[in-house]
Amino acid sequence: MKSALNFLIAARRCEIDELEQLARTGELVGAIARLVHALQKERGLSNLFLASQGARGGEARLRQAEDCDRLARAVQDDFEPLAQGVPRHPGSGARLFSRIACVLPGLAALPALRARIGALALAPHDAAAAFGRLIAGLLAVVFEAADSATDPEVSRLLAALFHLMQGKELSGQERACGTAAFASGRIDEPQRRQWLDLIAAQERCLALCAAFRDADIDALVQPGPDAQAPAELERLRRVGCASPAGTPLDTELSGPWFRCCSTRIDALKALEDEMAALLQARCAAKIAQARQECTQLQALTRQFDPARDGPAGLPAEAAGFLERAAAGLPLDWPASLGHAAGGAMDPLQSLPYGHQLARSLLDTLQAQSRRLQAMQDELAAVRAALHERKLVERAKGLLMAHRHLGEADAHRLLRETAMHQSRRLVEVAESVLALAELLPAAAPGDGRDPP
Repeated sequence: MKSALNFLIAARRCEIDELEQLARTGELVGAIARLVHALQKERGLSNLFLASQGARGGEARLRQAEDCDRLARAVQDDFEPLAQGVPRHPGSGARLFSRIACVLPGLAALPALRARIGALALAPHDAAAAFGRLIAGLLAVVFEAADSATDPEVSRLLAALFHLMQGKELSGQERACGTAAFASGRIDEPQRRQWLDLIAAQERCLALCAAFRDADIDALVQPGPDAQAPAELERLRRVGCASPAGTPLDTELSGPWFRCCSTRIDALKALEDEMAALLQARCAAKIAQARQECTQLQALTRQFDPARDGPAGLPAEAAGFLERAAAGLPLDWPASLGHAAGGAMDPLQSLPYGHQLARSLLDTLQAQSRRLQAMQDELAAVRAALHERKLVERAKGLLMAHRHLGEADAHRLLRETAMHQSRRLVEVAESVLALAELLPAAAPGDGRDPP
């Protein structure tokens, strides 16, 4: 039985290794969140600079670029230790590291992008798209980190954090879209549709964040930055995107719009920081608990006497009894191992190393079995939810490419089809993807590349 305990200790050490890997991943996610926030600010200032033909936001843009470079170096430093441990979920390591590999060229291309912006050689929407692609790549790293997490609580928290970050990114895109419209004094129909789509997509992402978060996160969001947008933001939205296309816009509203959006984004960032801190705290608590349990198991092994208990520690019948107990199977104590005084069966008293020690071992085995099963069930549920989200995003991308729909229209079509057919949204998405091979190839750049 000492051998069984040794394997339990080895199992705990593996858990500690995985949790320490998750803690490093959590640090990376926090660093990515800070970089994304800084890039969102730089994108907004760049749009203000380009839309005003260099009249606004120039010095602030340069200062923000320096801050982005500092945070980008921190993220790259966090990439290195992550590669030292591969996530245990099959295939997730390849996806995570592939996402990281795609991000690095985008970070390296930032100086050239900034030079073109400084020379006023880019249109505002082109500059916003360039920043958006880099931010989307960084968010994809966070998504794969959530999918590769081996602890269900951590995976759920990472998923909630990802959707919050994505919702904040869409808020940043809305800020850039509105800034460009107000600064130029006009808005056309495609810009107006894009603006409305961004508002709808934000609401969906924040709703998904709420679906993944737990009670501890709920306590952080009261009264909740994902509640209804502030009245001033709603007023400026009506002025900017609810008016008919071609309606002149007051260019003096570009500053108030930028500040109003920034206030909301900063509130989302504050929640993001608290969730990242909660992630690190949970990892630290789980590591401490696993180490304490490992120490307790090591102490238990020292109570066995090989000379007394033999190399296996238990007769074969007793070992089988404990094995069934650990697996939660019905207990049928072998008569050959004896009975307690008075004729009542007490299997644990007949063990060679005593009732109390045997009970400790049995409790440990049963607790381990129940805990691992509960973790596996919850982790499977979280991964299933993330997988469903991937399918819906891929189906939306297909509809956008082949039916020339916006993101909001593609999502609306999937949702309405699901309602009319009384099917789940993911089932409709699977049906759309099943037809992908029958459709002609989309032109490069059509659709989206979902996480």
